[in-house]
Formats: sequence, C-alpha cells, structure tokens
Amino acid sequence: MAARTKSGNTGKQRPSYRCTECGWQTAKWLGRCPECQAWGTVEEYGAPAVRTTAPGRVTSSAVPIGQVDGRQATARSTGVPELDRVLGGGLVPGAVVLLAGEPGVGKSTLLLDVAAKAASDEHRTLYVTGEESASQVRLRADRIGALDDHLYLAAETDLAAVLGHLDAVKPSLLILDSVQTVASPEIDGAPGGMAQVREVAGALIRASKERGMSTLLVGHVTKDGAIAGPRLLEHLVDVVLQFEGDRHARLRLVRGVKNRYGTTDEVGCFELHDEGITGLADPSGLFLTRRAEPVPGTCLTVTLEGRRPLVAEVQALTVDSQIPSPRRTTSGLETSRVSMMLAVLEQRGRITALGKRDIYSATVGGVKLSEPAADLAVALALASAASDTPLPKNLVAIGEVGLAGEVRRVTGVQRRLSEAHRLGFTHALVPADPGKIPAGMKVIEVADMGDALRVLPRSRRREAPREGEERR
Repeated sequence: MAARTKSGNTGKQRPSYRCTECGWQTAKWLGRCPECQAWGTVEEYGAPAVRTTAPGRVTSSAVPIGQVDGRQATARSTGVPELDRVLGGGLVPGAVVLLAGEPGVGKSTLLLDVAAKAASDEHRTLYVTGEESASQVRLRADRIGALDDHLYLAAETDLAAVLGHLDAVKPSLLILDSVQTVASPEIDGAPGGMAQVREVAGALIRASKERGMSTLLVGHVTKDGAIAGPRLLEHLVDVVLQFEGDRHARLRLVRGVKNRYGTTDEVGCFELHDEGITGLADPSGLFLTRRAEPVPGTCLTVTLEGRRPLVAEVQALTVDSQIPSPRRTTSGLETSRVSMMLAVLEQRGRITALGKRDIYSATVGGVKLSEPAADLAVALALASAASDTPLPKNLVAIGEVGLAGEVRRVTGVQRRLSEAHRLGFTHALVPADPGKIPAGMKVIEVADMGDALRVLPRSRRREAPREGEERR
C-alpha cells in the first residue's frame, strides 16, 4: 500500500500575494488592497523558505547610552531660518529629509537657495537634478543669486552615477531633485516605479548614514496631495516636509509631517517672487488689508499654523440673487463651516437676510482657515455684510461657534491675543475665561452669538424681518 504524501512535503510552494504599499498579505490576487485602499499594488511572491541567521561580527561594540557622543547629532543651520524652524534647528548629519509638494509650487527654487547658503569651505553641497539640465538650473541660480564656489551641480538619472559623484565630491549635503527620476539598472521597472523608488531611497539612506551626510530628497505628490510612491519611503526617512501653497498666491508654507529630531508643530512661511524665495518671519501682513476706515463684511481673526499665530482677514459679500437657488462661493474657507455659520446666524442670530441672497466669502492673501477658531470671525463677517454695517476698527474675533449658537473655547487664546496686540489691535471678542490678557487690550467675553452680534451698531443694521413680523 502506497504511503500518503503530506502536502507540506511536496516541495511545491503555494503562491501568495502581498501589497507593496503596506505589506498586507493574501492567498489570492486582488485589484485593490483592502488594508490601504491602494489600486494595483497587490503582487505575487513565492513563499519564503525557512532560514536561520547565524550570529556574525558586530560593526561596533554596544556601550552604555551615557557614553554615546551626542555631539555627532548636532543640527547644522541650512542658512534659511524659516526652514531651520521646521527642521528643529537645522540639518542633522546623516539625516534624510523628504520634501514633497505639487508641481510648480517652488520646491526646486527653495532647495537651490538652501544649497547655496549651506555651502562653505568645510561643508560642500552636491545638487543632483534629474528633471532639468545643468544649464537650466544655472539660469535659475543666476536669477535668485544662488551661486557659490562650494556648490556642485550634476544632472544624472542613474543611481550608480549619483553614488560616484558622492565619492568624488564628498559633500556634507546632498540634494536630489527628484527621487522619482533616478533609477538603478539592476532593478526592473521604469523610473518612478515602486521598486525603483524603494531601491534609490534605500541606497541613498545607507550612503547618508555611512558618510554622516545630510540628504534632501524631493518627492512628487498625487492628485489627492499625498506623497507619491510606496509609504515605505516615508517610514525610512527621518523627516517628512510638506510644501504647500497656491501657485497664484505668493505665500508658501512648509509643514513638518514627521520629524525624528524635533517637533512637527512648527510651520515655515515663505514668499515666492520673481527674484526667488524669501522667508517671512512676520507673514501676517500678507493676510491683511490696511484701510483707513472699516468696511462692511470684513472681520479679523488669529489662526494658529502649528505654534505660530497669524492674523488673517475674512471677507464676506452678500448680493440679491437672480436665480431660485442662491450661490454659495468660498475661497480659503471650508464650505461646510460657512454653511453652518449661515444656519446659526439665521436660527440663533435672527438674521434672515441671508437665506435668499448670493453669498461670497474668502480670505486675504491665499491663507486657508480650517480650524474652528475662525468660526466667530466668519459669522461676524457674514452678519456685517448682511446688515451693511462695518465692525469696529482694530477688532479681532476668536472662538468656535456651535450649532446651539454658543461660543466655545479654543486652544492658544493667550498666544493669539499677544500676536494681535503686537500688531496694534486693541479690541478682541473671545470665549469666556481667556486667561492672561495683554496690557492695554480690551477683551470682550462672549457666551453666544447674541452677545457677539451686539458689537454691530444697531442704528445702521439692515436686517430683513422674519416671516409674520411687520417692518417698522
């Protein structure tokens, strides 16, 4: 009688499938990964053989943590204070930074300026471009004044050539623009593919750690604004920065998404112009419109970008609608939040002049207000536009508005008030219990929208009567 053969001893390995984005495994192929919701990332791979790893030679002996020299991880300034603020003081030797942003937002301009300012006699900088020629980069450097004898430029798309430049130049800072354009001939796939990006990033990270060289990698983003390529790239690097900004506006923001050497609460502000890009230590002037007299439909607020308070202006305009469904247009504000403020004003503030009118609301300077602390300013701007009554001069409004009409507390009220006082604002509407108030500033605590609307002069209001009421 023939003995039965167990399936585990047939020698044939059962195929399996794994997501190249998150590592999720399955026994059958799927077009979309159920774990990370990515399309086309599930690939077949053979069942790994069981292996054991024997102990080997160590590269360096383990020592007590108190005997480790921490000076080797001291950050060095990039020469751009706003970028140093986000990085936590500067670039740490051996650190790998990934800078991502939409095309045309100014990533190459910023990094070329950093490359020139960080170059010195003791610290060389190597700028490798894979998207442009060396002459094109030189023209941009002439325009923004980013020329230095210790800044080296190379146009390469081959990983082996990039590593060869590292041996020849021995830089302290490497800038690669971008990681999706460089490929390794030993790996199958086109440049920018998952396997190529993973191989290129891994090789450069190893080179950075071995040489103590800081590395800045430029990454592309998808249509949704997420960093393109495998998520493994974000886990491997030390710092992930997001470069944001509207290409039609001058303001640019650098946010820290991940930072192993500092906090992610800081935001760097830059201004992009024809002569290049410059840091803004005090960017509030971009978000304000200076006027001799207040204008109806405008209200100022103080928003927090990370830890930095910024004074921003909210504008609203209401006109008689010519169509059955009135328009609701927003710019720099969340449409859902504006709709909520309109409902609160109509139901809790008894302002009915907004229901059948076209309403336009926007911010000044391209800033985007998404935090709830701007609710009170949005509501007051809409009420001011509806009644054609300007708010008092030098007034800022801070607070979150609930659907019941209450004004809720927000974080960082003291920092917001200090920034408003520094810029010359003398009056503020805030929720109850704001804490320490700057000297010389008058703060009015409001509990609900009824209290907040009292700052509008009643003699000049043009509110429409509610249904069933007679106009007097």
